[in-house]
Amino acid sequence: MSTAVLVRCDDCSYEETFGSLRAARTALDEHERGTAHTVDWYIGGLPPGVERAGDDAGVCGREGCANPDSPLLDREAARSTGRDSTGSSGPE
Repeated sequence: MSTAVLVRCDDCSYEETFGSLRAARTALDEHERGTAHTVDWYIGGLPPGVERAGDDAGVCGREGCANPDSPLLDREAARSTGRDSTGSSGPE
């Protein structure tokens, strides 16, 4: 499955579909800067590996969402930055 991202402006008729998040984000930023319009994007699908990586990383932003057993996490990098495998810096 490829990435399918729709960028749509709430203030004009601008609407375009992109095959990558980067291209969509660039177009969104350019349209907002050039017009001061409100632009939104809709992600229709991502490759399964990207979805898994996002799920494992806990990209939903809620505490405890990360999968600490994921083989996708770089535990050495987390230790060197003082963070644990869930991205937390420990008890506060």
